Amino acid sequence: MKRQKLPKIVIIGGGTGLPVLLRGLKHYDVDITAVVTVADDGGSSGRLRDELHIPPPGDVRNVLAALSDVEPLIEDLFQHRFATGNGLSGHSLGNLLLAAMTTITGDFVHAIREMSKVLNVRGKVLPAANQSVVLHAEMADGSVVTGESKIPASGQKIKRVFLTPEKVEPLRETVEEIQHADLLIIGPGSLYTSILPNLLVPNIGEAVANSKAKKVYICNVMTQAGETLDYTASDHVKALYEHMGCSFLDTILVNEEDIPEDIATRYKKEFATPVVYDIAVLSEMGLEIVHDKIIRYEDGVIRHDTQKVAGLLFSMLNVDNNRKR
Repeated sequence: MKRQKLPKIVIIGGGTGLPVLLRGLKHYDVDITAVVTVADDGGSSGRLRDELHIPPPGDVRNVLAALSDVEPLIEDLFQHRFATGNGLSGHSLGNLLLAAMTTITGDFVHAIREMSKVLNVRGKVLPAANQSVVLHAEMADGSVVTGESKIPASGQKIKRVFLTPEKVEPLRETVEEIQHADLLIIGPGSLYTSILPNLLVPNIGEAVANSKAKKVYICNVMTQAGETLDYTASDHVKALYEHMGCSFLDTILVNEEDIPEDIATRYKKEFATPVVYDIAVLSEMGLEIVHDKIIRYEDGVIRHDTQKVAGLLFSMLNVDNNRKR
């Protein structure tokens, strides 16, 4: 008997938002591919990137852990970060393992595949490119800040972000996964430093824009100082459209739950405020707006509710109404 083909979901992002979403989606009967940025240059990832000349492993590590199906102790071991030790302090074991595997195999993508087997990963994890890229931001005053970790700290309004080298080669497998997706999810994650570094890789953005899949943007719940200060939901979308040179989204998923005053006050100290969902403007942009209570709190930090969001996204799949091929 022929096995029924699972609907394919491709999620594009990075940072802390992507793993949170994946932990919920992996429990559904879907074919998951996570596309992860390779622009990170801070912390353990940045050190390994600079010293070993490999793509930064940190975001990939977190995604592998989120999609893994192993004993909790094994995942904890993979995510363990050394607090002391000459040269070891600040590094996570998973980053070191990915770095070692890359050195052994000579290929970052091969290293990810091998670690996926070890961790029994439910789905596929792919970098946007099989090499490091450097993220730059042109600010409103014309100055340019270089480095993903330095951009939010500049305290200036971002005009645009761009990558070097300009002719970075996208991973062919990543492009093919996007082309065959039934549902494309953008976010959640930092707009300029987690999401756009993926879409700006040549052919990645084009594949997303040209895909016949339903394209959903998961809007951030809070603004981010140094990136999206005072941004409304439509401002996030406009930034994506301006960088891509076209309108490409079908749906935006937004939170409609009020933030408790004590937590909002804590975020306000970091110049972060709830994103205003300007429904009228989003509607004028032709977007389908899905709104629900989609957040939870973890030690006073706002996170997307992985189970709730995963359920909403799964409901958007219509296996009886597949995209045209």
